[in-house]
Amino acid sequence: MPLNAEALAARLEETLGEQLVGQTVALGEVTIEVAPEDWIELSTRLRDEPGLGFDTLIDLCGVDYSAYKDGAWEGNRYAVVLHLLSVRKNHRLRVRAFCADDEFPLIASLVDVWPAANWFEREAFDLYGIVFDGHPDLRRILTDYGFIGHPFRKDFPISGHVEMRYDPELKRVVYEPVSIPEREVTPRILREENYGDSGRG
Repeated sequence: MPLNAEALAARLEETLGEQLVGQTVALGEVTIEVAPEDWIELSTRLRDEPGLGFDTLIDLCGVDYSAYKDGAWEGNRYAVVLHLLSVRKNHRLRVRAFCADDEFPLIASLVDVWPAANWFEREAFDLYGIVFDGHPDLRRILTDYGFIGHPFRKDFPISGHVEMRYDPELKRVVYEPVSIPEREVTPRILREENYGDSGRG
């Protein structure tokens, strides 16, 4: 029978102890925070400890906290977040670690712990610029060759840095500075009057 969130949180506290930087239980889900220097050791323990058994990495992603809380965030800018599953025990866990250096976000690769981390780490590197130390083939996975910047960073311009087009004279794709003038994007919601009233068909 799977542990409920509170029981799982208690087991994590008992098993991992001082390696936990923080732990929260909200909406029936457990999130733990760990120091980047404990990333590999703690991940290995999460996988191998008999009472935990998180054998499956479901997701790994980067997060840029620079605009969090309307810019009032005072911690480190970049974090890596894991979503883990224990197939045998049927419980889930979210794990977060912040990169120590905002100028060069770096954390150890988890490919040797969960091989499924490979492409997820490449995605976080491509979109956020987080470097995974020890990754066997860390290169871009979604953006084009020669792409400048990391498009999920909060300070990346919406229109990008360059645009591309096919040049019929050169018979190839060429890259040029963006020609779209920069503008403020303000979302607008247009709805019919009485849109949410009951009785609409």
